[in-house]
Amino acid sequence: MIYLFDSPIGSLTLYISQNKLVKIDFPPAKHALQNCSSNTFTQQISFQLESYFKNPCYLFNLELELTGTPFQQKVWHALRHIPSGTTLSYNALAKQLATSPRAIGNACRSNPLPIIIPCHRIVAQNHIGGFAGTTTGTLIDIKKWLLQHEAV
Repeated sequence: MIYLFDSPIGSLTLYISQNKLVKIDFPPAKHALQNCSSNTFTQQISFQLESYFKNPCYLFNLELELTGTPFQQKVWHALRHIPSGTTLSYNALAKQLATSPRAIGNACRSNPLPIIIPCHRIVAQNHIGGFAGTTTGTLIDIKKWLLQHEAV
């Protein structure tokens, strides 16, 4: 099922399968969307996203279905342990995980659940870095907003 959630950073498209959150997209999907208040699980997702947007220290506790390689899963797990208000460089996380900064960037780019898995907290050594595979435009504006929201 596909649901729409209106947030301070714009509409988010939520993809749900068997009461597990599978994916979040920033531009709204162009096909028909259902309201997030239609069932208990989507109400829970809405509540938790609203809680995060009110309090950036909010910790998500949702059923997730993450599809990725073992390496991507390892990076995404590490991302979930970066506290709100904190950033790490691609290089620093690469050293922690004994890999390369480029591999960290590729795993972040493949992150299906931005915000929930906070890849926006990974930055370059001397600048903000990329977000969802881009280095300019709306998605970078969203990354800047998320970091400012978390008071980084």
